[in-house]
Amino acid sequence: MSFSRRNNAKITGNGTRTMMFAHGFGCDQNMWRYVAPQFEDDFRVVTFDHVGAGGSDLSAYDFQKYGTLEGYASDIVELGHELGIDDGIFVGHSVSAMMGVLASLKAPEMFSRLVLVGPSPRYINDGDYHGGFTQQQVDELLEFLDSNHMGWSQAMAPVIMGNPEHPELSEELTNSFCKTDPEIAKHFARATFMADNRDDLDNVTVPSLILQCAEDVIAPVSVGHYLHAKLPDSKLVLMNATGHCPNLSHPKETTEAIRSFVDVE
Repeated sequence: MSFSRRNNAKITGNGTRTMMFAHGFGCDQNMWRYVAPQFEDDFRVVTFDHVGAGGSDLSAYDFQKYGTLEGYASDIVELGHELGIDDGIFVGHSVSAMMGVLASLKAPEMFSRLVLVGPSPRYINDGDYHGGFTQQQVDELLEFLDSNHMGWSQAMAPVIMGNPEHPELSEELTNSFCKTDPEIAKHFARATFMADNRDDLDNVTVPSLILQCAEDVIAPVSVGHYLHAKLPDSKLVLMNATGHCPNLSHPKETTEAIRSFVDVE
């Protein structure tokens, strides 16, 4: 099976340069439906599902491989090679932002710019580093998910999404979480919330855009500032958008911030 089929990749757009959009935990490429099409006039646009999500090939899910974010980053590189991506732009939401960082280190020629939407290199507080969660909170979150996948999805989706004035967005995220195979969801959550990619940041050589949302319980503003300080060539944009999913809740602001970055040559 090709990597494109494995990851249910969709290719649209008219440009010679490629923009690849990657979704976060518990979601699929549909999360980019308001943003990715805005770039089709100028770029070849690639959206895809991580293995275990959306329309991906579930038989390709390997619990050992996907026990860390490195496995997902390897998929991105394999898909990029198959599609002939060179000098491309990677746009990653949430945990996919760090997958993009890892992919750029594995294949430096593939992406010449990284767009990191709501990124976090480490969710757990550590000394002077404030990731937003204590170890105990993460342990409890994972234990809740292990014991009650549906209940976790219904409780966490509104917190993650924010924007209570738009309950339909929380409902969409809840449904997305609930559609995910429970065992895969548990495994992906552990790989996400236990990851520590802080040491990888120093090695990134390509320009990076950090889109930091306000009132984001998953990636607080302190994390955005940390990333900006650590990534050698980065721009931090503090968005008016609230919550953790601006690609759904504030697509216009998200699109404009990305465009202003990728149009600067």
